[in-house]
Amino acid sequence: MTSTLNSPAGTASDTVPTLWHWAGGTRVKGTSGRTSDVTNPASGAVTAHLPLASADEAAAVIAAAKTAFPGWRDTSLSRRTTILFRFRELLNARAGELAELITAEHGKVASDAAGEVARGQEVVEFACGIAHLVKGSATENASTNVDVHSVRQPLGVVGIISPFNFPAMVPMWFFPVAIAAGNTVVLKPSEKVPSSALWIAELWKEAGLPDGVFNVLNGDKTAVDALLTNPDVKSISFVGSTPIARYVYETGTAHGKRVQALGGAKNHMVVLPDADLDLAADQAVNAGFGSAGERCMAISALVAVGDIADTLVAKIADRAESLRTGDGCRGCDMGPLVTAAAQKRVSGYIDAGVASGATLVVDGRTGEFDADAAPGSDGGFFVGPTLFDHVETEASIYTDEIFGPVLSVVRVDTYSQAVELINANPYGNGTALFTNDGGAARRFQNEVEVGMIGINVPVPVPMAYYSFGGWKNSLFGDTHAHGTEGVHFFTRGKVVTTRWLDPSHAGLNLGFPTNA
Repeated sequence: MTSTLNSPAGTASDTVPTLWHWAGGTRVKGTSGRTSDVTNPASGAVTAHLPLASADEAAAVIAAAKTAFPGWRDTSLSRRTTILFRFRELLNARAGELAELITAEHGKVASDAAGEVARGQEVVEFACGIAHLVKGSATENASTNVDVHSVRQPLGVVGIISPFNFPAMVPMWFFPVAIAAGNTVVLKPSEKVPSSALWIAELWKEAGLPDGVFNVLNGDKTAVDALLTNPDVKSISFVGSTPIARYVYETGTAHGKRVQALGGAKNHMVVLPDADLDLAADQAVNAGFGSAGERCMAISALVAVGDIADTLVAKIADRAESLRTGDGCRGCDMGPLVTAAAQKRVSGYIDAGVASGATLVVDGRTGEFDADAAPGSDGGFFVGPTLFDHVETEASIYTDEIFGPVLSVVRVDTYSQAVELINANPYGNGTALFTNDGGAARRFQNEVEVGMIGINVPVPVPMAYYSFGGWKNSLFGDTHAHGTEGVHFFTRGKVVTTRWLDPSHAGLNLGFPTNA
C-alpha cells in the first residue's frame, strides 16, 4: 500500500511527487494548475504537492459519487456488510502503514497515531452491524385491513470535510456508517494531511467496494464550497474550528442539506481537593500535551479548586519538563505542530500569556528538540510543553482555542465557581472532573453544560456505539457523530401504509381518512 501511494499521478519538476484525487475507483490527476505543499512537520521538508480542485473538478468527483449511488443503494445489506467486514480485516492487518502516514504528515508520535487508527476502526466495527441498525418497524391491522411499516433509506451523495488533527479517525466517524447505510461518499481531507484519505480509498477498492462509492476530493475553500452548494450532495459532516463550522452549517443548510458541523473547544479539567493529585497531574499532562495539544478534546484549562493549586502545579511542571519532544517516528513523547504557521501562532499565544501577567511555569519555546532537519529545510515545527499558572479568565490563553501544547491553570475557591466557569464558556465540547467523591461527581455530570463528560477520565471520547458531539459553539446542527445518531443522520425515514383489495372501501368518499 505505501509504495503504490507514493507513485505520483504527476510529478513536479523538483522530483517531489504530486498526489491526486480519487473518483470512480481510480486516481484522477489534478488539472486546475493550483497546488499546495505537504510537509513533514518534524523536519520542515516538503514531501508532496497536492492538487487543489477547481469547481469543475469538484463537480466531476461529486458526479462520480452520484453515478454510483443507485447501484450501491440497491446492493443488499448482506453484500454491504461483507465488504465492510473485508475492509475491517484489511485495516486490522495494515493499521501500522496508516499510522506511519499519519505521523509523517501530522507529526504526532507513533503510538498516538496507532491509537487514532484503532479508535476509527471501532466505528468500522460498529457499522458492520448496519443490518440491525437500519431496521424499520411494522404494525399489522393498524386500521381495519390496513398495515403500516417504516423503513430507513440512504440519503444519496454525502460530503465529509475533515480536519488535519485526526486524518484517519475523524473521517472514520462518518464514512463507515454512511457507506454501510447505502450512501456514496465524497471526502475532502485537510490539505495538510491528505495521504491517509488516499490510502483508505485504495484499501476500500481492495475490499471490493464498487467504484464511485468512496471518493476523495482534495482542495481548499473552492472544494468546500462546491460540496456545500452542489444540489447532488445531500448532507455535510464537518469537524474544524467554530467560525468555519458556523459557515459550513449556514451555507449547507441554506442549500437544503442536512448538516452536522462540529466546531472548536476549550475543555476544562476540574480538580477537587479530595482528588489523587498524582493521578490528576499525570492525566493533565497526558490530556494537555498529547498530540502536541492538537486535539479538539485536549485539556487546555485546568481548574484547581481550593488550596491544592501549588502542589498540583508543581507536580504537573515536573512531569512536563521530563517530556522528550521531537520527531514522532523516533520514540519521543510529543511531536511537532503541524505547520510553521501553527508553530508561530502557538508561540504568539505564549507571548500573550506572559504579557497578560500569568505565571509562566514551563516555557515550551525553549529547550532541545530531538529531530533531524532535512537538508535545505527550515527545521521542524516544534513548541514544547508549556504551563501557565494564575491565569485570568480575560486572558487570550484562556478564552481562545490555542490548539497547541499550552496548559493554563485557573484557581478558584469552590466547586460552584468551577462549574460556573465552565458553563459561562461559549464552548461545550468536553470536560473532566477529578475527585474521589461520588456525590460531587454525580452533581457535576448533571449540572455542567457540556456534551461529553469524564469523571477521572481527562479525554472522554465516547465508544463508537455512543455519539460524539458537544454543546453550544462546539456543534452546529442537532446530530452528533457516529452511534445511533450517526445512523439516523445518514438515513431518512419512510412510512408505508398498505391495504389490499378491500371492497368495503370502494366508492367515492372525499372526507379525510380516519382510522377505525
